[in-house]
Amino acid sequence: MIDIGSGPPLVLLPGIQGRWEWIAPTALALSATFRVLAASLPGEPGSGMPHDRRAGFDMFVDQIDRILDRASVKSAVVCGVSFGGLISVAFAAARPERVTALVLASAPGPRWKPDARVARYMKAPITSIPSFVWSAAGRLYPEVTAALPTRGARFLFLARHLSRLMRAPMSPRRMTDRIALSGTVDFVGACRSITAPTLVVAGEPELDRVVPVAGMAEYIELIRNARFTTIGNGGHIGMVTRAQAFASLVTGFVETGVSPARVETDSSRHDGHARVA
Repeated sequence: MIDIGSGPPLVLLPGIQGRWEWIAPTALALSATFRVLAASLPGEPGSGMPHDRRAGFDMFVDQIDRILDRASVKSAVVCGVSFGGLISVAFAAARPERVTALVLASAPGPRWKPDARVARYMKAPITSIPSFVWSAAGRLYPEVTAALPTRGARFLFLARHLSRLMRAPMSPRRMTDRIALSGTVDFVGACRSITAPTLVVAGEPELDRVVPVAGMAEYIELIRNARFTTIGNGGHIGMVTRAQAFASLVTGFVETGVSPARVETDSSRHDGHARVA
């Protein structure tokens, strides 16, 4: 488990690939304000839990309990990235007393189902790796270009991000299992029972080419007092490409209970930092 920073505790959950290392810049940015507790999903190296398909989706809920207990924390902000957002929804519904606030970042909507492309990957997870990697690069590069204004900044980000991915490789089979297990959960019903203050953070609709932003907006209809905001010039991994901007949104929400202003990139700067519009 990763335990960095000080302040209010915050559990940070990674996406479908299951590795916390992929969102390490997000953890670092949040640690300026929060005590960040992060771990890879069950079955991944260092997670401390097996990937037990027989346990169903509850194994992800149980893991958050273990993270909090291990850190001697009764409750925390729970922040889920992409697939981690679905886990966060399930946990907030099942353990309301342990969630002080809920943050859903680029999370699939509560009615999300695998499309034809994802279904093809699920049928042949190993042989689909080259196609998956190639298409992922094509989907993510436009948002990297939008988030980082100079070639140097883009090159540095991509080099570091690729290094993280190489050091923490994904497991196609476990990814497929996670998608299948998500189909056993009534996320719509779970949303309706959530009582924690909730912030839904999306990227720009034209830049998030992984999760439809329109589906994310459904959380606002289902979760009482949920708020919606976007990261300007951010896409599906805006919490990584715009890590400081994302941390500012989360900090503002947790400290005030109100969604802060949309965060934009100041194009006059060359370091990719943010300003609040």
